[in-house]
Amino acid sequence: MLLTGSVPNPIDVQVGRRLRAQRVLLGLSQEKLGDAVGLTFQQVQKYERGANRISASRLYELARALNIPVSYFFAELGESNEPFAQHDEVIEEDPTRQREVLEFVAAYLRIADLKTRRGLFELTKSIAGDMF
Repeated sequence: MLLTGSVPNPIDVQVGRRLRAQRVLLGLSQEKLGDAVGLTFQQVQKYERGANRISASRLYELARALNIPVSYFFAELGESNEPFAQHDEVIEEDPTRQREVLEFVAAYLRIADLKTRRGLFELTKSIAGDMF
C-alpha cells in the first residue's frame, strides 16, 4: 500500500499504465476487468495508477484476462542490467497511452469493412497533413 507522501515506484507506474492501455484497447471498464479477476474497480484503479503493487499471481491473472503475455507489462522498460529498484525517474507519459488515442484505435479495429477502415485511415492522414 502506498504511504501518504511517498512516491510510487516507477516500475509499478509503468506496469499500471500498460494495464490501463490494454484494458482500454479491449474496451473493458475497470469494473469488468475487476470482475474477471475478483477485484473491485477501485483496486484496478489503484493498480493502474501504480499506487498499489501487483503481485506476481495477480499480474498473471490480469494478463490471462486481457489475453496478453505477462511480459507485455514490462516491454517498455528496456534491457538494462540495473536492478529495477535503481530506476529513479518515472517513465514519461506517452501520447499513445492517452485514453482518446486508445479508444480511437479500439474503435478503428472494430470496423469490419476493410474499405471503410482504409478510407478512415486515409482521411486521418489527410487531416493530419500526411505526416506519415
